This record gives sequence, structure tokens and C-alpha cells, in this order.
Amino acid sequence: QVQLVESGGGLVQPGGSLRLSCAASGSIFRLCTMGWYRQASGKQRELVATMAPDGTTKFADSVKGRITISRDNSKNTVYLQMNSLSPEDTAVYYCNAHLGVLDSWGQGTQVTVSS
Repeated sequence: QVQLVESGGGLVQPGGSLRLSCAASGSIFRLCTMGWYRQASGKQRELVATMAPDGTTKFADSVKGRITISRDNSKNTVYLQMNSLSPEDTAVYYCNAHLGVLDSWGQGTQVTVSS
């Protein structure tokens, strides 16, 4: 199992930026596809972005061009840089580690975009 701890959420004004971090425990981080998902109030959890071990990325259409995902295998950490935020980005953001049958989730971090 991989333990995941997110940080970096908070309140930001429309048009602003935030960087989320997700620190993972264990020695298999570099083998995992790491992802960020979000769940807005009253809605289903949805994919934001993922990054495979080889660096291949995938993004939701709604965030393309505004959000980047990166990882530092030496620090067992994955990042989500979010720019040009809008109220529609308000949600709890969850980190995910996936490898075969392993599927671990963090506790989530709240991102609120409001003036």
C-alpha cells in the first residue's frame, strides 16, 4: 500500500494559481501512475490529470492548457500546478497512486476559487 498526503490547497481568487503537492510513502512510487482527481460538492469524482512512470500525461479537457502535472521520484512527490483558476475548479482534490491492483488515495485537499 502507498500512503499519500496532499497539501497546498486553499482559497484563491479567480485567475489565480495554486500548486498542490502529494507526498507518497514507500519504495514503489516511481513505478506508479500518479494522478489528481477532484470532487465538487454534489458531483462525482473526476479525473484532472495523470502521469505515468515514463512521463506520459493525460488531462481532462476542462483543464488542458491551465494545469500541469509533474513528479519528482527522488522526493516521492507529485505536483499539480493550476493556473487561471475559476470558480468551476472549486473542489476537493485527491491524489491517487495506481499500479496493477494497487489503487491508493489521499485524504484530499480543498481548493476554493472565489472573490
